[in-house]
Amino acid sequence: MANYSFKSMIKKYVTASGLLIISAIAALILANSEAKEWYFGLWENIVSISVGSFNLFSHNGHDMTLLQVINDFLMALFFLSVGLEIKREFLVGELSSPKKAMLPIIGACGGMIFPVLVFWLLCPADPDLQRGLAIPMATDIAFSLGVLSIFSTRVPTGLKVFLAALAVADDLGGIIVIAIFYTSELHTTFLILSAICVLIMAVANRAGVHHKFFYLITGFVLWYAMLNSGIHATIAGVITAFCIPSTLEKGTGFYLERIRKNLENFPVIDNSRKGAVILTHDEINRLKSVESAADRLISPLQDLEDNLHALIGYVVIPVFAFANIGIDMSEMDMSSLITGVGMPVMSGLVIGKLVGVFLFAWVAVKIGIVALPDGANWKSFSGI
Repeated sequence: MANYSFKSMIKKYVTASGLLIISAIAALILANSEAKEWYFGLWENIVSISVGSFNLFSHNGHDMTLLQVINDFLMALFFLSVGLEIKREFLVGELSSPKKAMLPIIGACGGMIFPVLVFWLLCPADPDLQRGLAIPMATDIAFSLGVLSIFSTRVPTGLKVFLAALAVADDLGGIIVIAIFYTSELHTTFLILSAICVLIMAVANRAGVHHKFFYLITGFVLWYAMLNSGIHATIAGVITAFCIPSTLEKGTGFYLERIRKNLENFPVIDNSRKGAVILTHDEINRLKSVESAADRLISPLQDLEDNLHALIGYVVIPVFAFANIGIDMSEMDMSSLITGVGMPVMSGLVIGKLVGVFLFAWVAVKIGIVALPDGANWKSFSGI
């Protein structure tokens, strides 16, 4: 009984969001302890998957550190997962109506404009400091969704989907701003390769190609091309997600009939006597055919979304938190909060985001071009 209670407690509290919080706290403790040199040194290790002089994890000829691989590669997987969820919601869920689909896009516009405006009003008139204008634009989608998941069923599904779509929309907006105003050099060859990868996946989707690995391999090439093009590579995850088919190769009736035919003559084996169960070659093939048909009853989009769920929640997000939240407080100059960019950034995020998203959404709802998610009111919306 005690063992059962302990397992129940672990299952209840050791969730993806719980791991996120634990990873964040552990990072802060290590970054401010005697282990800080080990902690910060860990992320500077070079990651290499090489063939000759070619390193897969390289950026414009420079090998990537472990921190860069986490932020640029693992987070691309996270954006792939979020992109799959948002596409599903666009097709049959909370974003399937134009009024609901436009809400996060309009909210994201306010969530980009107002933080920049607040930063600009508060930032000292120093050209170097004002280069931080775009810092408060993007929503930290990983932490936003991680913290939100702590509240579980208390938050309407529509608001969770809204936040995910909002964060992706303003992240894409932030990436565009960075590409235009902050990128010193764009590499045309890799941009062309990126466009070719997107075109291949779009044509394959249109032509009815349903193999997940085709899209994952092409998406991986897209990631590498975007990484070296000068545009943030995580956008490759969203683009790949929107290219993965949500349809079945054939109707459900075809696969159900195949399962039925394979099982109708399958022998019933009496296992009352303990002994080896040996199937014939034909029986094994029948079971494999059933397994294959059952797999194809799930669209590539939903199958991949389901397969990524545990990896993202229990590995990618905790690792991202552990690698990024470690801040050495001993080197923090509190006066810079007033004289530097600290206060403009915090004000842009805390005040600018809230006012911008809420105001744009409120005006759009009042004039009737969008609608609040099901189960949401203005109080819960402002909380999100």
